[in-house]
Amino acid sequence: MIKVEHLNKSYGTLQVLRDINLCISQGEVVSIVGASGAGKTTLLQLLGTLDKPDSGRILYDDVDVTGMDERALSQFRNKNVGFVFQFHNLLPEFTALENVCLPALIGGRSMSEATEEAMQLLNFLKVADRAGHKPAQLSGGEQQRFAVARALVNHPAVVLADEPSGNLDTQHAAELHDLFFQLRDQYRQTFVIVTHNTTLAQKSDRQIVLKDGQICNEQ
Repeated sequence: MIKVEHLNKSYGTLQVLRDINLCISQGEVVSIVGASGAGKTTLLQLLGTLDKPDSGRILYDDVDVTGMDERALSQFRNKNVGFVFQFHNLLPEFTALENVCLPALIGGRSMSEATEEAMQLLNFLKVADRAGHKPAQLSGGEQQRFAVARALVNHPAVVLADEPSGNLDTQHAAELHDLFFQLRDQYRQTFVIVTHNTTLAQKSDRQIVLKDGQICNEQ
């Protein structure tokens, strides 16, 4: 599914990632763990094509995305990768439903088609009754469920999550973690999750431990 070969990334004189080699299979839930500054978020950004490595390759089903230009990368992300962030990043001027529909609209689908797809996801996520609310009217757990729906609306093969439960209380964090596994089982998507949450990491199919920009352990 995803293959990373000899990945290196520096910012100025600081080398953040050093010769990362990694394979992630379809349908896996993989956690990336390690101390702050270990390179976890940088690795996730590279996997999501939000940044480019200094050297090395990232392949999705044998397609080398590191050689794509910005236009091709944008199209690739829209169709193949979903993102879930710690702080939801829902646009406050739009309703929750409109936020979920945005990636589908950007991808060229009609509003009616995007709405139908979004509502199916929101029913699955048990927040369809909140679809007409603005983000400020939603709880943190509800906002994160809408952010997950937005990540899924284009049926991406991979969902990348950066501390997705870091801003949630214990109950909502546990619900979100369970949701990832339900989604994997339902839609066969691959989840790569950067987390400090040991419960989530231990539930994952595999933990990848980063230290000083290198993979020091896999469990």
